[in-house]
Amino acid sequence: MDGQSCDSQMSLDKMAREELVREKTDETGVTWRKVYFGGGIHFDNWLAQAKELGEVQVEEVSPEGLECFEKGDEKLFRIWVKEGEINDVT
Repeated sequence: MDGQSCDSQMSLDKMAREELVREKTDETGVTWRKVYFGGGIHFDNWLAQAKELGEVQVEEVSPEGLECFEKGDEKLFRIWVKEGEINDVT
């Protein structure tokens, strides 16, 4: 990978910023809690588990800044669960 690791400072910075994203409010005022950020083979497992918790939304996220995902042409996702339908899962 051109001598750079997946732990480049840019990747670490993007992950640190992603950790700050914990909830969102949609256009109707409903609050959603992020329960997962990632991709690959783990995504399907997390999605199935999140659906057991309640209503979910899946949001595709740009892999820009995360070298391993960019070079692998892999998609990244956030899984959101509707607030009020889950207990504290953090």
